[in-house]
Amino acid sequence: MCKISFLSFLLLSSISWSQGYTSWFTGNQNDAVTTPQGGICLMGGASENDEAMKWFLQRCNGGDVLVLRASGSDGYNTYLFSDLGIQVNSVETIRFDSPAAASNSYVKDKISKAEAIWIAGGDQWNYVSFWRNTPIDSLINKGISERSMVIGGTSAGMAIQGSHYFTAENGTVASATALANPYSASLTVSSEPFLVNAWLENVITDTHYNNPDRKGRHTVFMARALKDEQIMLKGIACNEYTAVCIDMNGLARVFGEFSGDNAYFIQPNCELSDPAPEICQLLTPLTWNHNGSALKVYEVPGNMTGSHTFDLSDWKTGNGGSWKHWSVIAGTFSEAAGSAPNCALSTEEGAISLGRAYPNPVSTTHPFLYFAHPIYGYELFDAEGRSLGQNTSVANEISLAGLKPGVYFIRTKDTFERVLIID
Repeated sequence: MCKISFLSFLLLSSISWSQGYTSWFTGNQNDAVTTPQGGICLMGGASENDEAMKWFLQRCNGGDVLVLRASGSDGYNTYLFSDLGIQVNSVETIRFDSPAAASNSYVKDKISKAEAIWIAGGDQWNYVSFWRNTPIDSLINKGISERSMVIGGTSAGMAIQGSHYFTAENGTVASATALANPYSASLTVSSEPFLVNAWLENVITDTHYNNPDRKGRHTVFMARALKDEQIMLKGIACNEYTAVCIDMNGLARVFGEFSGDNAYFIQPNCELSDPAPEICQLLTPLTWNHNGSALKVYEVPGNMTGSHTFDLSDWKTGNGGSWKHWSVIAGTFSEAAGSAPNCALSTEEGAISLGRAYPNPVSTTHPFLYFAHPIYGYELFDAEGRSLGQNTSVANEISLAGLKPGVYFIRTKDTFERVLIID
């Protein structure tokens, strides 16, 4: 942990208004350079779970914590700096008041030096519209991939962290609305590259799961991905007051304090020869049934120690939870006792990804990326958007030999962009 001398330590709170942002600073103004442990903390909204927040702070290893938000003020500063008893060098909150902040040199410098970033709640469309395709998402992704920066968020800050995400561009959408019309104008889900994390690839998150009930709309998000993009999208969700903390090995720990503080790990039933929804079309209630087993869900009650877990490396192995089956008939959502999947959504050999590339992550010992259908040329980019070359030939596989571990993007000739993790 970084040692701070008495003379160099100052406890400061300051506010500055400049070029589209407001900041509040607490702690030591001298930057601490530590080695964070990486990881992801996803929180479902309402009050934070203190034990999950301690997990988050411990993984920044005494470094600098940066809170990013698009509304509110400095409520996290004292809480994260001193209330939880975990030593950190500083906590700074930066509120984005306009898109101009995304190009501000001070904001970019703070992101590039942070050992931990926490994304507050609010309206996720503000985060998407302010940060996507700007230096902000690039710098956050670089911190994750190159410095093992730990990242977390609550409510909207959790909702934007999957490779697919509900943007709320046209406002929120209720489960009843989504189930009745899967193509409602308010159902705005994007897969445009944004925040990139290996364990959230092919995942869409949702929050406030019990208030209001969001199981139905989350199911529709996944049904649309399977119908429209041929992607076996998975889901991670949290009730309020509940957190999922994912380490660098993909082990997800669930923190909660009370009965009903549950997390959910959701996947299409890979045992089915055709897992796609039976009816998913405009102005028609969704049917995704398959004899009541369209989705397999591991429901996990949280506890204070985070001892109940789910392994994202295989999406099968869990501890402390129970398997459920979810289904929808004519817009009516149902759940029942279920069973663990007797198959795998992705494997090193022969996985079927229904149009997307596999495996993901790609291993440096077997550096080949495969496609379920031929691609007609592609271009490869690094995490900062720099082109690494292109190929115009038709291919079912790509060799990634020689690339260092990290985050990469691939754009095929039909403009589809793909995030790759090489490990």
